[in-house]
Amino acid sequence: MVMEEDHPRLILHNFLTEDECKELEFIHKSCSTIGYRPNVFSTTLSHLIATNSAHLIIPFLPIRDRLKEKVEETFGCEYELVTEFTGLISWSRGASIGWHSDDNRPYLKQRDFTAVCYLNSYGKDFEGGLFHFQDGEPKTIGPMVGDAVIYTADGRNTHSVDEVTSGERLTLTLWFSRDSSHDEDAKLILLLEENVLHKSNNVPWSLLPLPASDNMYWFSPHQASNQDIGFDIRLGRLHALGFDVYYSRDVNFSSDLSQLLMEPMQLARRDQLLDHEFVNVLHSLQVAQFYFWKGCKAQAFTNEVQSGKAVRLSRSQSEKITQVNSIFLKDSKLVETVFQSADRCYFNLATFSAAITEWEDYSCKLHKEILLSLPQWRAHQAIYSVKFDV
Repeated sequence: MVMEEDHPRLILHNFLTEDECKELEFIHKSCSTIGYRPNVFSTTLSHLIATNSAHLIIPFLPIRDRLKEKVEETFGCEYELVTEFTGLISWSRGASIGWHSDDNRPYLKQRDFTAVCYLNSYGKDFEGGLFHFQDGEPKTIGPMVGDAVIYTADGRNTHSVDEVTSGERLTLTLWFSRDSSHDEDAKLILLLEENVLHKSNNVPWSLLPLPASDNMYWFSPHQASNQDIGFDIRLGRLHALGFDVYYSRDVNFSSDLSQLLMEPMQLARRDQLLDHEFVNVLHSLQVAQFYFWKGCKAQAFTNEVQSGKAVRLSRSQSEKITQVNSIFLKDSKLVETVFQSADRCYFNLATFSAAITEWEDYSCKLHKEILLSLPQWRAHQAIYSVKFDV
């Protein structure tokens, strides 16, 4: 779509493939935390690194490069821009934002351009959430999977987003800057060197996620601070997939349970307890989301499928699950409102067991790519630093 001179913007249809969108959706739903606005969830690249999920930034990298090249080409600023921020952002029921520009705060003035990629579709995956420009054409954009909109971050492209009324509206959002002091890559390289390289001799263990603090996962209506209402979004997303969380060790439910979700646990489904121990609840969520990302496709798993094992839940085990839910899922109806059920696929215990192995292979593959690409990324960053210093 041709840009208007007074309101520079460009809409790109099918900029991302459906497979790219699905992979980013998987990453977000398995790693996200509470976002910057009520009813919003976010996943940043620095958060992935900090939670021992650095390998999951690999799918972002070619997309970021393509977007930056397209923005530079469109706005005639080749080799001038750095990426200031990259994040997956989802808006659930009740989320909205009024008229604003993306540089509308003193601490945001470094933002020159915005790129938003839609990872799912209006009318299919969510309702509401239409994007509006205040002036110029097009005035309204109905998000469709794979489409992207790029525009200047200043007042020439003041915009708003309608309230989401159902589902979860998911985007990949990037901001670009001419100010090299706000270069996201320089910060990411430092984090990667601290969190990845010194663990490279122990690859399997380095791929186990380490959750952030519990308050980063606690959802309350209107971001209320007290935890008497709401739910932990990791358990909430597992609940939406049809799973409950079980801890085999004795738990004193009258004591401080803030560390419980960091401990080894198992998943239960309906009246069955699955025979696999996960290192923590974030690990189980990543595997479960991986299964429902890949498992909906026939013959998705290449590993040999072995019989999965499960036992029928005893009364005491069911009671313990109920107690855990009473602490971390205080409002199950709210969970179902915020996260629509994703339990659309037939669940098969044997293929779930295969998914656990496939997930480890997927993680190891991405981890190797991180180790291979980091020196090149560092060298490229050094060239850019010299360019900007001249």
